Amino acid sequence: MSNQKKRNFQIEAFKHRVVVDPKYADKTWQILERAIHQIYNQDASGLSFEELYRNAYNMVLHKFGEKLYTGFIATMTGHLKEKARLIEAAQGGAFLEELNKKWNEHNKALEMIRDILMYMDRTYIESTKKPHVHPMGLSLWRDNVVHSPRIHTRLLNTLLDLVYKERTGEVIDRGLVRNVTKMFMDLGESVYQDDFEKPFLEASSEFYKVESQEFIESCDCGDYLKKAEKRLTEEIDRVGHYLDAKSEDKITSVVEREMIANHMQRLVHMENSGLVNMLLNDKYEDLGRMYSLFRRVTNGLATVRDVMTSHLREMGKQLVTDPEKSKDPVEFVQRLLDERDKYDKIISTAFGNDKTFQNASNSSFEYFINLNTRSPEFISLFVDDKLRKGLKGIADVDVEVILDKVMMLFRYLQEKDVFEKYYKQHLAKRLLSGKTVSDDAEKSLIVKLKTECGYQFTSKLEGMFTDMKTSEDTMRGFYGSHPELSEGPTLTVQILTTGSWPTQPAVPCNLPAEVSVLCEKFRSYYLGTHTGRRLSWQTNMGTADIKAVFGKGQKHELNVSTFQMCVLMLFNNSDRLSYKEIEQATEIPAPELRRCLQSLACVKGKNVIKKEPMSKDIGEDDLFVVNDKFTSKFYKVKIGTVVAQKETEPEKQETRQRVEEDRKPQIEAAIVRIMKSRKILDHNNIIAEVTKQLQPRFLANPTEIKKRIESLIERDFLERDNTDRKLYRYLA
Repeated sequence: MSNQKKRNFQIEAFKHRVVVDPKYADKTWQILERAIHQIYNQDASGLSFEELYRNAYNMVLHKFGEKLYTGFIATMTGHLKEKARLIEAAQGGAFLEELNKKWNEHNKALEMIRDILMYMDRTYIESTKKPHVHPMGLSLWRDNVVHSPRIHTRLLNTLLDLVYKERTGEVIDRGLVRNVTKMFMDLGESVYQDDFEKPFLEASSEFYKVESQEFIESCDCGDYLKKAEKRLTEEIDRVGHYLDAKSEDKITSVVEREMIANHMQRLVHMENSGLVNMLLNDKYEDLGRMYSLFRRVTNGLATVRDVMTSHLREMGKQLVTDPEKSKDPVEFVQRLLDERDKYDKIISTAFGNDKTFQNASNSSFEYFINLNTRSPEFISLFVDDKLRKGLKGIADVDVEVILDKVMMLFRYLQEKDVFEKYYKQHLAKRLLSGKTVSDDAEKSLIVKLKTECGYQFTSKLEGMFTDMKTSEDTMRGFYGSHPELSEGPTLTVQILTTGSWPTQPAVPCNLPAEVSVLCEKFRSYYLGTHTGRRLSWQTNMGTADIKAVFGKGQKHELNVSTFQMCVLMLFNNSDRLSYKEIEQATEIPAPELRRCLQSLACVKGKNVIKKEPMSKDIGEDDLFVVNDKFTSKFYKVKIGTVVAQKETEPEKQETRQRVEEDRKPQIEAAIVRIMKSRKILDHNNIIAEVTKQLQPRFLANPTEIKKRIESLIERDFLERDNTDRKLYRYLA
């Protein structure tokens, strides 16, 4: 088969010529033209579309496509001009209805004509790159009807008038308007935009410009925002009913610009109803509305945030610098927490937990809390109050909430080391007096502080708890080795490690003989079981329970301080004692003795001794006697010492001095760490890096950093560069 010769076949054209009737094209076109007339006159029921299609097909086949194409355009144009005249003649509301009716008729006719001329559409038009039948039909409608001089402007004005009526509360035929706007869209995006959308947006802009001016003159801020929100919703609703979906962003941006952006400053600062008024009166709904509207415009949220920050800082500044509000530390901190809760609620409820608003709130609180140098002390006093009595009967979950709030304020402190100093003092007093409400709460707070600031911050605080536990074991051992002490006075000693507890000067005091003997026995026991240790008694930190019998045989158990015990025990041997006699017998320092006598003689309901003459202040010539008439409904009576809850000015200076001293080694350590890794560094960069490194604990003073650098140079840790004196080198 492969050897067979291949044959090529060729098909030749007919030898005879096909003769076409010279009048064929005219006759066929007349048939088609008549059909188009019938279609437009809605008389197409008797037409044979198959026959009409064949006629159009044959015309194209016999090269009469151009005649067919131009004929179809001319015939359709004639009918559309007639329709335009009928539309122009329509009056009032009938105008749009007539336009819509003729548009629907034209669309139906166009579909039929396109079906008849389908072959021309596919072949002739495709090869000549002319517009197809359907797009051509739409263009002819646009040019002869929509752009007709007597229809064009009238149509636009009618539509804009209907939109205006709807905006002013009238009910309009939305379906009819939708059909007309859809006609614009069907004619092409550019027709919709140029002939309707652009003028519509311009008219809307003017409408809202006027309306917003009227509203802002007559409404308060809250009402204005409600109206703006309502208008915005209406426009979005309008787009859904009869405008192109792409118009939504454009029309909403018009409303946003005219009703919000152009009046932002006036709205937020509106007297008696603006943003500050909303914040003061907890108007969460109005604040939420302002947030959702202002977020739509450029710089809207920044404007709200700036005004909120400014108000919060001013309000906070007044709160922390007002001497009246600083009198009670617990109340002072509670106000801060209340404000914090308030702004947390505003940000979560009204501002959608916006991070930028949270950051603004945090920076504001940090700003004004640190304006008051006593904030670290006051926060510690607040914690002290809560852990002494404020958390009694509160569920563990709620305790955690309170502690978390305290930690939030703690984070704002720039001088965390000052807080640590006070917290240590207050914790020591709570532990030694056994006044803490809950060990779990105490330890929970220390865990939180450790998480926030690291182990170094809390190691001494944890050491204090360890000492308390060790002291219990020591006391059991002491009484185990001295069974004879089970009768008579009982002694409980807390042994405190010097480095862990706040350093306090040992205050001299002559203890009663009964107690003094016990103290000596304990000293012998302790030093016998621990080598290389020293004990020094801190009598100013102790308490005592003593039994007392008054005039008519009333018995009470008095809970007093060690100093108060020393004073009261003197009255076992004397009926009347002068201030100087008491001072000489006890050797308690004058300020402590005065406070001690005040609490025993001048506090109503706790006055177990009487003072002559009777007055609030203790004088050197005063005389004291036992108050035989003392009564109380309680068997156990606690007599507190009259103390200033806050530090006195000298004490405050002393604490500040101790803090400054403690900072010096920390600053030096930071400088050495930085220089060890960098080797060479200029002065400004050292200051910046040290400040940054120490920021979690305190805000380092540049002057102090400079002094520490000088000290390190003197001790040969650093040296100055020979050529550039502002450059430092690390000496390994």
